[in-house]
Parts: sequence; structure tokens; C-alpha cells
Amino acid sequence: MSKSIFLAIVCLAAIGLMASAIHAGAEESKAVYVGSETCQGCHKAQYDRFMASSKKARSYGSIQKMQKKLTPSEFKDCFNCHTTGFGEPGGFTSAEETPVLKNPGCEVCHGPGSLHAESGDPADLAFKVSSQVCNKCHKSERVAAFGFKPILYAGAH
Repeated sequence: MSKSIFLAIVCLAAIGLMASAIHAGAEESKAVYVGSETCQGCHKAQYDRFMASSKKARSYGSIQKMQKKLTPSEFKDCFNCHTTGFGEPGGFTSAEETPVLKNPGCEVCHGPGSLHAESGDPADLAFKVSSQVCNKCHKSERVAAFGFKPILYAGAH
């Protein structure tokens, strides 16, 4: 084998390894929560309808009003449904640390939006909206206790 053929093979192998590493790194990149205001830039009409029609868009205030009647643990349990991404990587941690996630927003239904915000590709959203997504918070016992309906009925889209 000639030296130039050997070098060409080594170069092709190195390029292949670099491409594999780049592809693996791309697969590892995970979407993170960015807040509904980020979505507003491209989805203004949906954002405006959501903010005007949905009690969910302001529901952190509801749990703040009840906070004095709750134990710290009970108050924290409310975060599961009254914030965006609580308990998930990059999700709500506190009103002070992650204020853009303190109310349930677009990403509660559509998943973390950072990759989609960068690419504009709907395939970069974590999941499709379905009753299964709604049922994370809108369980029959909660619906009966609090008298609410999924956002599908509130005019966001």
C-alpha cells in the first residue's frame, strides 16, 4: 500500500470518527425550558389568546393566596400543576430563581421549547398535545375538586 493511500485511509477514518462524535453530541443535546415569552415571538396570536383566556396562565398567584393555609410540603406539591417543568431538569425551582416558569405555560403542553425555538421545527417539541398530557394535572378528582377544564376548552389555539 502506498503512503498516500494509507494517509487517505487514516484521514477518512478520522473524519468518520469526528462525524460520529458530532452526531452523538447532537443526540445528547436536550431541550430545556425557555418560558412562554420565548414562544410569543413566533406564536403571538396563540400566546395572546392563552394569556387572555386561560386561568392557567396566572395560576401561580392562586397557590400564593393559599400558601398561608398550607404546609411548606403541601405548597410545594402545588408546583406540579401550577408551574412549568417543576421536578424536571431545567424546570421551575422557585419564583426567584426561575420566574419565567412560575406559571404553567406553553411548555406544560408542548414540552421544553429550546430546541424548537432555535430551529422552528415542530419535530423538536418533546411531545404532541393529547388528553394524556392534560391528565397529568386535570385528573378526575382534581377536576371535581377545583372545577377546571383542560386548556383545549380555553381558546389558546
